[in-house]
Amino acid sequence: MRFDCAKNFPVKSIALAPRLGEEIEQLRTAVRAFLAEHVPRFSPEVRAASWMSYDREFSRSLGAHGWIGMTWPKEYGGHERSSLERYVVLEELLAAGAPSGAHWIADRQSGPLILRCGSEAMKRSILPRIARGELTFSIGMSEPEIGSDLAGVQSRAERVAGGWKLTGTKLWTTFAHHAEYMIGLFRTSGSASDKHKGLSQFVIDLHTPGIEIRTIRELGGHDNFNEVAFRDAVIPEDALLGEEGAGWSQVVSELALERSGPERYLSSFRLLVEAIDAAEKSDTRATTELGIMYAELVTLRQMSLGIAAMLGEGKDTGIAAAVVKDLGVTFEQRIPHAIHDMFGRELLGSDDLTRVQAVTTEMAPGFSLRGGTREILRSLIGRELLR
Repeated sequence: MRFDCAKNFPVKSIALAPRLGEEIEQLRTAVRAFLAEHVPRFSPEVRAASWMSYDREFSRSLGAHGWIGMTWPKEYGGHERSSLERYVVLEELLAAGAPSGAHWIADRQSGPLILRCGSEAMKRSILPRIARGELTFSIGMSEPEIGSDLAGVQSRAERVAGGWKLTGTKLWTTFAHHAEYMIGLFRTSGSASDKHKGLSQFVIDLHTPGIEIRTIRELGGHDNFNEVAFRDAVIPEDALLGEEGAGWSQVVSELALERSGPERYLSSFRLLVEAIDAAEKSDTRATTELGIMYAELVTLRQMSLGIAAMLGEGKDTGIAAAVVKDLGVTFEQRIPHAIHDMFGRELLGSDDLTRVQAVTTEMAPGFSLRGGTREILRSLIGRELLR
């Protein structure tokens, strides 16, 4: 029997994961029907990349169904649904390989950060457009000279008449060349040696004069990442997000949102689906090893679902999210290598398994970089264990 991604996850809960009620399962059924209609037209390569594949039309269709900004208040374009309902939509998108990049960052972290810290005018202007799938955001944290030391930010925001003057460079800004906005972390006082002090966040219109976006073409030919240079770009006073000097605490909460979702263990899922289909015609060893992988995936899902429930209850998920992210990316980075060993296929064939394997193999090294490197995550976890 062909593996059916519409049955990708067991419905019953195990361990400490919350139980999903009938209403949530009805939502899952509706999402699967939508995806069955819209996703098959996309190539295996697009579906393999999923949330790193960009398609504005798909995101607008998703927004029209109320599946972006799901947990936000209705007055800001949201739908006041639960974190678990949102989680179910996310895992179905990833399992199907839906091209979700055009709304992913805005829905996952930029929107929630604006909801929590933004002015009333900012919320009313931006959030409804995100919920409709109309706005793309990028993240301006990393810089060329600081590596994984995010607190060493050197880009500066200086007060000038009528606003802020931005100088410096941001690196690895996913989809900045498509995006309307960036939430950027800049130093508003002191120097890089001050680390966590003197940092502030801004909601930046990327069409502002003085901003230059340079695409970084990867070895595989993709152009998802960018270097963004700020050359005395002046943004309005009200572009400040939250309080001046509170940028570090805001970034920490933002990173918890970035690290806790199902994309932290489902980035290789389409390859696992194709491998299970191929294993029908293979030997018992491949079937057994794929079963072990699937069992590990289900365990990771229970942990991630638990974090979704914690978010819904307003609990701190920082360390729990770091644990899931570390375990999840280790798992999803292992999949392309293990499947290559199982089937022994080179990456130049035309069948779906080989095409998906090629994309996933190329992407996998970056899984442990986005949202914080493995070393950074483990240092956070270690400090918590020693407290």
